[in-house]
Amino acid sequence: MTKLAFALKAVTSTDETITWLERIGGAVDCYKLQMDVFGRGGPDVIRRFVDSGVEVFLDLKFHDIPSVVAMSVETAAEMGVSMLTVHTMGGSDMLAAAADAARSASSSLRVLGVTVLTSLDQAQLAAVTGKEQPVEERVMALAILAKEAGCDGVVASPHELKAIKSECGSDFAVVTPGIRLDSPDAKDDQARFMTPAQAARLGADYVVVGRPIHAAQDPLAAVAEIRRQLEDDSE
Repeated sequence: MTKLAFALKAVTSTDETITWLERIGGAVDCYKLQMDVFGRGGPDVIRRFVDSGVEVFLDLKFHDIPSVVAMSVETAAEMGVSMLTVHTMGGSDMLAAAADAARSASSSLRVLGVTVLTSLDQAQLAAVTGKEQPVEERVMALAILAKEAGCDGVVASPHELKAIKSECGSDFAVVTPGIRLDSPDAKDDQARFMTPAQAARLGADYVVVGRPIHAAQDPLAAVAEIRRQLEDDSE
């Protein structure tokens, strides 16, 4: 069953972050806490979520020399998070150092490699890499790199889901941002996106949803609708 991760973003204070936790509670499977949340609240706000009993996906996208990333992973493990991200462009040594540090620090902490951001389209990817390469080809190369280095999975758009599962195995986790409820007009800053049901059908382990919940008049109703889509697809 595909799980639902709520991406807390655009919060203006730690108090607002905690208000979202109190409002949504255990209605979602996981909370994705990223740089703006961490920048305002630091480790204390992460621990508040962990202590409340919810699963935390710490999305700080570590990218540095292997020893620094390993120490960062150890620190994240001390906070009690369940998943964290590292940039696959850090290379195999860095990815292996992150995976090794996670295994040493916690039996349950999963390291996910970030492949190609879902905000990048083909033209933007070419501008970043300096060469013409299909997005899916680039994502697949990075996913294989992450798996071979010992990572537990990757973050990738739903468009690459099927290929990653086929190449890396069903037990290699794929967490998919770029989720919108229906209309293509609702894609916002996402260039490669799908609905929750479409991503679930392709084998997503987690769908990451932010704006469709944040911007909803009734966020809990939006969560319920996403759940309905995920459950309908599993039947």
